[in-house]
Amino acid sequence: MPRLEEHCWSCSCETKHSSGANWLASKAEEMMSIITSVLRNAYGSLHDVRAANLIRRGLVLFTVGAFLALVLNLLQIQRHVTLFPEEVMTTLFSSAWWIPPCCGTGAAVVGLLYPCLDSHLGEPHKFKREWASVMRCIAVFVGINHASVKLDFDNNVQLSLTLAALSLGLWWTFDRSRSGFGLGITTAVLATVFTQLLVYNGVYQYTSPDFLYVRSWLPCIFFSGGVTVGNIGRQLAMVMSKPHLILSVK
Repeated sequence: MPRLEEHCWSCSCETKHSSGANWLASKAEEMMSIITSVLRNAYGSLHDVRAANLIRRGLVLFTVGAFLALVLNLLQIQRHVTLFPEEVMTTLFSSAWWIPPCCGTGAAVVGLLYPCLDSHLGEPHKFKREWASVMRCIAVFVGINHASVKLDFDNNVQLSLTLAALSLGLWWTFDRSRSGFGLGITTAVLATVFTQLLVYNGVYQYTSPDFLYVRSWLPCIFFSGGVTVGNIGRQLAMVMSKPHLILSVK
């Protein structure tokens, strides 16, 4: 009889241990599913916030690029630096309709690439990160464009060297980053090649071309423009990543 009672007692203990282990396992599985669901929802919310911020930054950069392109292109047309067909001059603001959207798209791409490249290289740009500096950078960029059509030199080489020095001065004053310099050079090369293809196909032309259908100072303009748009993109990325803005989006 004692052996039978001991056997029954051990069986009941094992049953209790087994049921307790099963209960703990089910509770742990339930907690894991809850945690996974919470993390998935948090990641989805964060992804949505980042996507919304990216779209808003892109729209702001597109608007700024389109506006600057329209104003600066009109300046070059008035000074007879660029020549368009007569039927083009009767369109919006006496300028080619495709220039603002093309330049706006380019500004959005370049402005979004600058903070992404900073993050990828692990070198966050912290030099003069305030809107006052960005506005001064825009003013200097407009001044460089104004100088390209106002300054009168004996030849385009002297003008190109002067604008190159001004463009490097803009980068040194408002950027000083390797990523900014490299992306500015890339922007200048690609934009100049694209412009040369447009001129080669007769879309428009430059007066007194001296560098494969265009002016030799044109890469300087694109370089300084890339640095300027990059600073705008960096500032937008910093402002829109603040916690109170993310909470307001949610």
